[in-house]
Amino acid sequence: MTGPPIVKGTAAWKYFGDFRAGLLAGQVLVLQVAHPVVAAGVRDHSDYVDDPWTRLLRTAASLSIYVYGGPEGARYEADRLRALHRSFTGVDDDGRRYSALNPHAYAWVHATLVMVPVDTQRFYGTPMTASEVDEYYAQMCDVGRLLGLREQDLPPTWPEFERYYADMVDGFGPNETISTLFETIRTVKKPWRWLPDERWARLQRRQYRGQLFLIRGTLPPRLRDRLGLQWTVRNQRRFDRFRAVIRNATGLVPVTSRSSLVRRIGRLNVWFRAHPRAYRLLGGGGGPGEG
Repeated sequence: MTGPPIVKGTAAWKYFGDFRAGLLAGQVLVLQVAHPVVAAGVRDHSDYVDDPWTRLLRTAASLSIYVYGGPEGARYEADRLRALHRSFTGVDDDGRRYSALNPHAYAWVHATLVMVPVDTQRFYGTPMTASEVDEYYAQMCDVGRLLGLREQDLPPTWPEFERYYADMVDGFGPNETISTLFETIRTVKKPWRWLPDERWARLQRRQYRGQLFLIRGTLPPRLRDRLGLQWTVRNQRRFDRFRAVIRNATGLVPVTSRSSLVRRIGRLNVWFRAHPRAYRLLGGGGGPGEG
């Protein structure tokens, strides 16, 4: 299944960078590290515990490049990601050797990112039409191929992808990396040094409660239950009210404007790729999305 290029007006162009997707950041992280190979790789090779803000910005930069950076930018970023992850190896919790380029784990990470825009519209916007979903999924399969995914790891249609996604979620449960993720969210360091410690202490508690509420509200219910995350009828009513507020408050923003920031970031990062000296002069290290 191949789709049209990601250009203005197409489904991926409109929906992938929707700013409301930020409300699903915690959910996506939980789903990714629920996979045992991803969990082991994050445990052994990621710095998100020490510096989650920078990690989040680097991930956003990478995504913006391979979706909005054009074919050349996408190929460059795909090659960079595969080269970066090639050295991420180790032993998982069951004593088995793993590689971050394990095809099934690599495909699962991609699958969680494919689902984000669909969930964003389902929870906080207007659900995509069937034709939009089909076009969007075909485009993201093309992105997956650029990232090196095998054809057998790309379900050929959206309904088959949904079945694959549900089957994967049904196989997940608690693990040490998920527990560490929740603890990181609870104890995350302040994003700016100039922010007073006393004020951050209050904000930290609020962001933890808010993040956990959104994670509980958006995780697939079966996985939420297996992780021991309580969810009541009262919680669901509160979440539905929150969704309605977000939907109504952002509904006035034109569809094409909701992804404009991420599209600009993508184009800027492609420019930085072509001008690495300028990026280093701005204090960005080796390049946007690195490490």
